[in-house]
Amino acid sequence: MSPVSSSPTVVDDATAIREVPGRIIEAWSGNDADAFAEVFTEDATMILPGVFVTGREQIRAFMAGAFAGPYKGTRVTGEPVVAKFLGADAAVLVTRGGVLAPGETEPAPERAVRATWVLSKQDGRWLLTAYQNTPINAA
Repeated sequence: MSPVSSSPTVVDDATAIREVPGRIIEAWSGNDADAFAEVFTEDATMILPGVFVTGREQIRAFMAGAFAGPYKGTRVTGEPVVAKFLGADAAVLVTRGGVLAPGETEPAPERAVRATWVLSKQDGRWLLTAYQNTPINAA
């Protein structure tokens, strides 16, 4: 038996990293900038098209403004397509998803993205330390 399949910690961590997008989806659905920011490490980086934000507090402030403005009434979706461990406390997750306008079940092509999530395990919890997304249909 390989070490990966025999270690319950690795299995639990594999499940846990795939659940991180769900924490973002839940925070977004409530337009909760505090819960959204809590998924990130204190020194995290978030890169979106035209946006570069560093630190949990700046991420919280950016999302509070976004939830009150352009993202008001939207939801977000994201499904893991690749998950890789870089060590016991670091992982990379690639997702496909995007922002859902009211009534949508799939992101419109202009809002569909692929994202890279760099995760760090801190105090037993997987957190985002770097997030970056790219439009799938970039011109």
